[in-house]
Amino acid sequence: MQATGCRETERSVLVSVVVPTRGRPELVTQAVTSAFKQDVSNIEVIVVMDGEDGATRAALEAMEDARLRVIDLAVSVGGAEARNVGVRAARGKWIAFLDDDDEWRPHKLSRQIVAARRSIAVWPVVGSRLIVRTPEYEVVRPLREYHAGQPVSEYLFCRQSLKDGPYAMQTSTLMMPRELMLAVPFRSGLQRHQDWDWVLRAEREFGVGFAVVDEPLAVYRAEDGRGSVGRSQDWAFSLQWGREMRWGFSAKAYAWFVAAECASRAVKSRAGFAVYAEIAREFVREGRPTVGSALMLAGFLGLPQAWREGARKMTRRWRQRERGRLFSAARGEVRATIGLEC
Repeated sequence: MQATGCRETERSVLVSVVVPTRGRPELVTQAVTSAFKQDVSNIEVIVVMDGEDGATRAALEAMEDARLRVIDLAVSVGGAEARNVGVRAARGKWIAFLDDDDEWRPHKLSRQIVAARRSIAVWPVVGSRLIVRTPEYEVVRPLREYHAGQPVSEYLFCRQSLKDGPYAMQTSTLMMPRELMLAVPFRSGLQRHQDWDWVLRAEREFGVGFAVVDEPLAVYRAEDGRGSVGRSQDWAFSLQWGREMRWGFSAKAYAWFVAAECASRAVKSRAGFAVYAEIAREFVREGRPTVGSALMLAGFLGLPQAWREGARKMTRRWRQRERGRLFSAARGEVRATIGLEC
């Protein structure tokens, strides 16, 4: 392991930003740039290169910012352990994670520091809403709000609307004390659900409290053709992980997880009737179904694939028209304002 970069020994670091990466030089430089544009200046950005990657190394060296530190790992250890490596090397009081294909809005850290200082928790964990960006549209998610004291599993999985998505406590939105990350590291080797897994385990720690800034503070890129383990359709892994972590779910949240994650992945991978029946049994026996979660399960297991795809396309076309309408209205307001000033 090799670390490079300037150590600002005379200046205390408030937030250490940890960015694991491999094979995405253009994207990771965009992510790091968004961290450097924060209105909190006393930060360090630790990029952990998960295996040999000359192109990314060259791209990062060209950035020439003293706040950048790069850690080279000789062999790949996976995203979860790469984040742990970055945490152990960090010097900041707070840790904030940024995935290499995501970006932050300029006031992300300042908003979260305010929320953390307002918290009465010994170890505050602060998330935020985010902007889900695709080549076709942008939406703010999740739609649901976090209420202090509610089981965190219900915020992660219980949706208030079928239009809502699985973006609660996404990794690039999270900030927490470094001491907490040292006590509760990411589970090394976990191929998916790393953020949810960490949040559920952290909830058990004495003194941990959660807060979520309503404002979208991160940009999450989705459905743009890049490969991603998190977007794969391995229903069996999701079901196994859910069963292993069942202790961390409320019964209602577990029913939503089985419907939204396991059933959806099984159908998209065409797993077959026997698998659908197994998932339905898990939904009923281990969860506490609600009308919403039952409708979602029925929608995935009962509707033909062509119908679901048609509904998804109609929703996307509606979003595109709505974005066009809002843009036209905003442009009209700007023109009117210019006319008045003239």
